Amino acid sequence: MRLVFVDVDGTLVGKEGVPPCVWPKVESLRKKGVRFALVTGRPGRGETLGYARRLDPWGLHVFESGAVVLALSQDPHTPPATPLKVEALPEEAAKEAIRLARRLALPLEGYTAEGGFYVEGDSPLLQAHQELLGLRAEAEDLLRLPSPLVRLQVLAGPEAPLGAFLEGLPRELQAHVAESPKMPGVRFVSLTRRGVGKLTAARFVAEAYGLSLEEAAMVGDGENDLELLRAVGLGIAMGNAPPSVKQAARKVVAPVEACGLAEALDLLG
Repeated sequence: MRLVFVDVDGTLVGKEGVPPCVWPKVESLRKKGVRFALVTGRPGRGETLGYARRLDPWGLHVFESGAVVLALSQDPHTPPATPLKVEALPEEAAKEAIRLARRLALPLEGYTAEGGFYVEGDSPLLQAHQELLGLRAEAEDLLRLPSPLVRLQVLAGPEAPLGAFLEGLPRELQAHVAESPKMPGVRFVSLTRRGVGKLTAARFVAEAYGLSLEEAAMVGDGENDLELLRAVGLGIAMGNAPPSVKQAARKVVAPVEACGLAEALDLLG
């Protein structure tokens, strides 16, 4: 395997952050010429961008559930992260989803390719998510943003009408449902343009390196990782993953807090 895709929540990051056992394994494989790419629903800012830099400081990384691919740079004369691929949401479909979330009183976030992070409402879930990301969002009317949205996200607690939201979405949008060990019981529902996801962005990254997905590995734990786990040469599921994800993977390792990612990287070294 010449390229390793790494999910964030539940794979790289557990309840206490990134287990220290991970980084020596990353450094060892990088010295052997293996490239790393973060592949996450999170935006490419703050703490998450820091994870990407530590995995591969000169690499390509996937954010916003596949809607954005950033190229990192250490050159002081160039931007620290340059968008190479951006998939904006269809404008009318995005507006329809925003109105639907409002009717169902679901906490709502919006993200732009320029790194904009916007919220509607003052739900405690929105506040907790900002703390998790290490970012402060701006309160805005998402129907009136000057820049196109690349991703919308609702945060659904246990009693939220998530089924009604998913059923009411316009066909032009695709939903990706994920969870984070740092916010147990909350489902993060990311919306991208239909056909856009971790798999499409990962294929773009592999091709940019002159590789096929058969030459890549993926380590993940969520339902939103399934397509990519099946498409790569070696799909590895974390021990904390649900049964459907474990069944799709070729290997299953320990949970995130028990150094599962380090165990996965050992399989490649």
